[in-house]
Amino acid sequence: MSRIGKKPIPIPDGVTVRVDACCVTATGPRGTQEVVVRPEMTVKQENDELRVSPKGHSRLHRSLHGLTRTLLANALAGVYDGFTKQLEIKGVGYRAAVEDEKLVLHLGFSHPVEFTIPEGIKVEVKKNLITISGNDKQLVGETAARLRRLRPPEPYKGKGIKYTDEVIRRKAGKAAKAAAAAVGGAAK
Repeated sequence: MSRIGKKPIPIPDGVTVRVDACCVTATGPRGTQEVVVRPEMTVKQENDELRVSPKGHSRLHRSLHGLTRTLLANALAGVYDGFTKQLEIKGVGYRAAVEDEKLVLHLGFSHPVEFTIPEGIKVEVKKNLITISGNDKQLVGETAARLRRLRPPEPYKGKGIKYTDEVIRRKAGKAAKAAAAAVGGAAK
């Protein structure tokens, strides 16, 4: 059995859960989220927690056990607290602004890049920080990854869009390599 799948999922205060044959619906202070449960899994609500159990012991059942439990836990956390990701823009003239339902980015291209904000996602821009928040963990992460992909950080000056907690490994440029070669050649 899955170690993660065996753990019960506590239901936070203020969140109501409805378990049907094919789906689990969670409603909380931040909205409603529905998780479709595969027919190989059984979800039971006992007191103030959810338990997930497989209907069989095949490889498929075992692999879906932990996944289903994690998806349900993320849905409950999403309707209670929500999820956020922060991106940082670095570079001279690089900036972002929210206009209507679009995020307009100036990233050193000859034209501004317009990014349509998906439904259920909230984007805030303060100076060079972009904050993405929403109830669906997968959608928040996917939106952040799509934004980062527009101009990934480059290793020489670090210009581009990166996660705030991401560390960019920097490389020495041509001038530094030439100086190192000159010093190494003079020593011989």
